[in-house]
Amino acid sequence: MEALFSQLAFLADQALDDKNFDPSRIEQLLCLFEQETYASWAAAEAEHLKAADDAEDAMKDAENQLESLMEAAMADFSRFEDAADVSAAEELSSLERAADATRKVGKSLGAAAASASKRYMDAAMASAMAAMRAAFASSKVHP
Repeated sequence: MEALFSQLAFLADQALDDKNFDPSRIEQLLCLFEQETYASWAAAEAEHLKAADDAEDAMKDAENQLESLMEAAMADFSRFEDAADVSAAEELSSLERAADATRKVGKSLGAAAASASKRYMDAAMASAMAAMRAAFASSKVHP
């Protein structure tokens, strides 16, 4: 483009100095300017399209990477959730076993308390009967 400007300046100087200057030479130069402009415009458009394609490719790569990271995160979450479910089930089972054992101990303590209470009552009754028999035997009252 610089060469065309310098040639235009040269032709303009010639047109001013030379009375027999042919104006078609300037028209030819202007056609060269037009061709250079279209070529420059086409190159700029091609560069713009390449940049747009590059940006689109980069966006697709970023989307793929994000999708991969999301899948990995979901897999990690799923593993964590499964581990938490297993842990919760083990804890529940442990608590159920402890509750069953406590219930059994409670039943056996209740049975032991009932048995001890019955024996105490039987012993108290036997003692009272023995005391009454002893008192009746020592009174020696005959009807």
